Amino acid sequence: MKHLIILFFALQCALGVHANEAAPLADDPVVEQRLITIAEELRCLVCQNESLAGSRADLAMDLRREVRTLIKSGKTDAEIKEYLVSRYGDFVLYRPPVKPTTWLLWFGPLLLLVFAIWLLVSIIRRNQNQKDTPVLDAAQRAKAQALLKETDSSK
Repeated sequence: MKHLIILFFALQCALGVHANEAAPLADDPVVEQRLITIAEELRCLVCQNESLAGSRADLAMDLRREVRTLIKSGKTDAEIKEYLVSRYGDFVLYRPPVKPTTWLLWFGPLLLLVFAIWLLVSIIRRNQNQKDTPVLDAAQRAKAQALLKETDSSK
């Protein structure tokens, strides 16, 4: 039992060795709050499905540091976003503007939905127009009747 207690405490001490130091916040909490507000509207270029504020990628940390520097230099939120868009394109924005280069992004899902509904309706109509039973001539009908009579008599 003593060995287990010693092992437990040794493992507890070892866990602290691998812990990373927390990233320092800005000296000014107002700057940090503004950074978070701006970074939540920007996309991490590495993760692509996370905001810049939530990403832990190295590039995201560099971009947050750069945004923090721009805030301290007196740039407005719009100027900071414009600067990042000029460097990385509209992809860096979570809500890119509606313009000819982003029409497919904005209206593509709607077009796909309309096409899928049209395809579904046309398939349903085509299937409803087809008759369930094939048309038989007199010879085929007589042969089918004979087969049915044979199966009834064999029971």
